Amino acid sequence: MYQTMKANVSEQYEEPGEPGEPATPASDDVRVRRATERAAYDAESVHAVLDDALVAHVGTVRDGAPVVIPMFFVRDGDSILLHGAPATGVIRRGAGTQVCATVTLVDGLVLARSAFHHSLNYRSVVIIGEAEPVTDPDEKAAALERIVEAMVPGRQRDLRPTTAKEAAGTGVLRLSLARSSVKARSGGPNDDEADYALPIWAGVVPVGTVAGAPIDDLRNLPDVEVPANVTALGGAPGA
Repeated sequence: MYQTMKANVSEQYEEPGEPGEPATPASDDVRVRRATERAAYDAESVHAVLDDALVAHVGTVRDGAPVVIPMFFVRDGDSILLHGAPATGVIRRGAGTQVCATVTLVDGLVLARSAFHHSLNYRSVVIIGEAEPVTDPDEKAAALERIVEAMVPGRQRDLRPTTAKEAAGTGVLRLSLARSSVKARSGGPNDDEADYALPIWAGVVPVGTVAGAPIDDLRNLPDVEVPANVTALGGAPGA
């Protein structure tokens, strides 16, 4: 998926007369202004990063000051879904207002021959838009199921039905991806030419997120086994 996104980035060099400049974003407020060769604005590149991520940092304004909160999220078509208790600050403040959500995945530590050229390989998305509360009962039910299914595909069918009280006690916001951008770095260090002659190791240490073996809840019934869709996420079940 990352290689696809990298290819999409290279395909953005299409504006005549401006070599090295990516395609124009839908909105200037998400334009990448530094290292523009690392930017992409097409939906496929944005979706590729979001689909590999679990947490978005969502910025709102509280009493005139910015507040950024990490939240589990899921992409749903051309938007992302955020959820929480209706009284939660982001859900309460964000509804009907402009918010900013960012997602970052670290793919590697880039170790150069000088401190100056140390870096990270990463993929990131910035989204700016009006967070719309999801209030229609059917749409909200579908959104809540989408959130659960993003954690473990097929999980919803194993659960008891959500009660009306639980649905009412959960707020959902939908944030469009219409104003979004990707910025990414890949590859090895970019050292000064003279430094390549130095006897110093340089390279990349890959970094990733891996699901581990499921750990049983101590109150599971004795005959309840770990479902296959859960074990598929990681290793063999553990105690």
